[in-house]
Amino acid sequence: MKPLFFVAALPLFASGCAATLPPDVIATGDLAASQTEVRPIRYTSPVSGYTHRVPVDPQPWRNQNGAQTPEGGAS
Repeated sequence: MKPLFFVAALPLFASGCAATLPPDVIATGDLAASQTEVRPIRYTSPVSGYTHRVPVDPQPWRNQNGAQTPEGGAS
């Protein structure tokens, strides 16, 4: 159990000794502000694409499949 504790504690201890973070990891405030661009938010309703449909009676599935073929139902 003790070796496992040292394996987990060693990276935490080593990271506390770091003086500064590398510039590739954290950008400075001036650099980050010049590169970012915020687009305005536009509201869209969550039900904007809703289409009301009514139930219909079942139809023969072979005719339905035939009507969906690229040839227009030719068998």
